[in-house]
Amino acid sequence: MVNQSKGSGRGTGRLALSAMFVAVMMVLSYIESLIPIGTVPGMKIGLANSVLLLSLYWMGIAVSVQLMLVKVFLSAFMFGGFMALPYSLAGGVLSLSVMILLIYAVRGVSAVGVGVAGAVAHNVAQVGVAMLVLQTSQLVYYMAVLVAVAIVTGALTGTVARLLMRYLPADRRALLKT
Repeated sequence: MVNQSKGSGRGTGRLALSAMFVAVMMVLSYIESLIPIGTVPGMKIGLANSVLLLSLYWMGIAVSVQLMLVKVFLSAFMFGGFMALPYSLAGGVLSLSVMILLIYAVRGVSAVGVGVAGAVAHNVAQVGVAMLVLQTSQLVYYMAVLVAVAIVTGALTGTVARLLMRYLPADRRALLKT
């Protein structure tokens, strides 16, 4: 018999919300893969990261780490191939780590600020991996361009996440009031 206690649907609801977040992130990633930004390879708006940012506020750290890992692996295999995996994983891990620190340790940083910091961290990590893989420090110049773009795209993803935060459960909105 199915447990009908008060909290029994909570796990199912979180699983359904997590699955919906992954689905939205994958759709946004697919759309972004079709839209080139400028002439510099690898530039993306990062709208899927607004979903991950929202998840950090809504569902917490553990679920957001899992969502990031699922997104990284699915995106690498669906849109980028095997070689994209280390870049995506490094970007995702550093970006999420920075966003976690800003939301849960520093506190008081706006969603837009967190989005910008996450986008910059993502690009720094990916260029760092590229420098290791390609055995060149010359890519540091490429990082300057990517950081400038990350400020703009991070502000956009942070703004999208901020607009969606009005739908956060009341207990999670407390993270915004610092």
